[in-house]
Order: sequence, then structure tokens, then C-alpha cells
Amino acid sequence: MKTHPPKLRCFLRPAPFGRRLSVMAAGVLIQGFGLSLLRAIDLGLDPCSCLTLGVSRLTGLSFGTCQVLCHLISFLVVIRFDMSRLGFGTVGNMVFLGYISDFFAWLWRVALPEGFFASAAARYILLLPTLAVFLFGAAAYMCSGLGSSPYDAVPFILSERLEKLSFRWVRMAWDVGFMTLGLILGVKPGVVTVATAFFLGPIVAWVQKKLETSLFAEKS
Repeated sequence: MKTHPPKLRCFLRPAPFGRRLSVMAAGVLIQGFGLSLLRAIDLGLDPCSCLTLGVSRLTGLSFGTCQVLCHLISFLVVIRFDMSRLGFGTVGNMVFLGYISDFFAWLWRVALPEGFFASAAARYILLLPTLAVFLFGAAAYMCSGLGSSPYDAVPFILSERLEKLSFRWVRMAWDVGFMTLGLILGVKPGVVTVATAFFLGPIVAWVQKKLETSLFAEKS
């Protein structure tokens, strides 16, 4: 009897794949754009980026390079326990998000007047629009259904194994842990750090559901 090799449980291509790939790429680009502005206004970062920035300052490596290195640890955990969560979105977020942020951060330095982000008024005016852009980008890449970033995948894996704890609490503990590590490395948490540590998951999940309905709902 001829046997067939088992199908890979990762890098699936759900229909409509082309549209999903485009939404994923756009989401990562938008999130990277928003992340560059969050770094510029200096009112805190999401917990994952908080740790990445701390590692970048400690090592002198670029933010994008440090993001890849930080994600590698989580990536190995996902490979070991649940490869079904890996996909094209995993690569897009893990490899390109930090470098996209670095590109826009460079663009702001070149194109905007010196000290543009130094004014407290300008920083707080930009805060909510910037945070909205960042969250929308995160929701867009997730709703594509092409895999999660290693950082986002690990809390799902943990919650499946810690049956007494809901995903919400596992995700919050995960985010607070990264925020704490960033603080140890000298990155001061701000209003964005605290807000995303406690509310990022639920807000992104809500936006993600809305986007999935509008972008990928089957037409009768």
C-alpha cells in the first residue's frame, strides 16, 4: 500500500489566498508605520516592542534586527508545540515589521523638522491616531488567517495547556512579563505600554472580527 507523507499543518493557503496575502502585507505595513510613530512620540510601546527596544539599546543593533532575534525564541516554542499557528503572516510580522518601523523612523528624521516630536502637545495630539493605526494594522494582519506572529501565538499555546486560566488572563500576564523585561533593560513604560498590556488583546480581537466579516465573508 502506498503511503503519503503527512500534510504540513502550517503555511496553509485558505481561499481567497491572494486577497488574504494582500491584507496581511498591508496590515504589517500599517502596523510598522504606526510603530514608527509610537517610537517617535515616546509615550510607550506595546510590550513586545518595549523588550525589543531594550535589547536594541543594550546591543546597539537596529530595532528590526532585535525584533527578529527576540521573536526567534518564541518561534522555537511554536515549532515545538503548535506549528499550525505558523504561516505567511508569521514571517511577515516577525521578519519585516521591525525593519518597516526602522524605515519610517529614518524617514521622519529626514523629512520632518528637527524637534518635531519634542513638543508635548504634538506628541499627545498624535497619540490616539497613532495608536489606532497600530491596532488596525495588527488586526488586519491577524484577520488574514495566514498565521500569527510567534509573540501572539505563544499565549494561545499556553492557554490551551493551562486549562484553569482563560486566554484573556494568560495574554495579559504574557504582555506584562514582556513589559517588565523591557523595564529591566531601561525602557520606561508609558501610557501606551500600560494600555496595550491590559487592553491590546481584546481591542485587536474586536477589530479583527469586524474586518473578517467585511473582507472575507462569503457572498450569497
